[in-house]
Amino acid sequence: MADAKQEESFKVIDRRLFNNEGEIRDEAVREERRKQETEPHPASAPNSPAAGAQKREASGTTGKPASSKIEPAPQAPPAEAELPKPSRAIEMLINFLAQNAAMLLGAYPDPRSGQAMVDLDGARELIDMLDALREATRGNLAADNERLLLDVLGSLKLSFMEMTKAAAKAMQEKAKARP
Repeated sequence: MADAKQEESFKVIDRRLFNNEGEIRDEAVREERRKQETEPHPASAPNSPAAGAQKREASGTTGKPASSKIEPAPQAPPAEAELPKPSRAIEMLINFLAQNAAMLLGAYPDPRSGQAMVDLDGARELIDMLDALREATRGNLAADNERLLLDVLGSLKLSFMEMTKAAAKAMQEKAKARP
């Protein structure tokens, strides 16, 4: 029994691309070439349209001069599995940030006082958060979530600009009233 445990061993294989000096390892290059050689290319698949065209051209049955080039097959639209699905969590996050920003722009009254609350700096921060969310998720959101985010950002930015202009105008009038 003790002999069986001594014979059991494992082998450590270094799969890092770079060595200690930061240069590409020869083994990594060879492994990558080996992978590329073993993977079938889409154009060389036996049932692909391009492969059929190559066979016809090689046999001379294309009806075109032999010097004509093979045109690549048109790319199919992305499969439904590749498209992001709408996320309720993202929708709730967008709505949460948007409602808080709208509240700080005076759209909702303060529940305690009943007065509209205006905090332009706080609203600006929440709008910036939504902008950061848009940048971070670009290309990874479902169309519905992307549309919601863009609509919310557009209306919040417009409201922010209107409130900023109104606040600046009120400050100017207040300054004129104090001689």
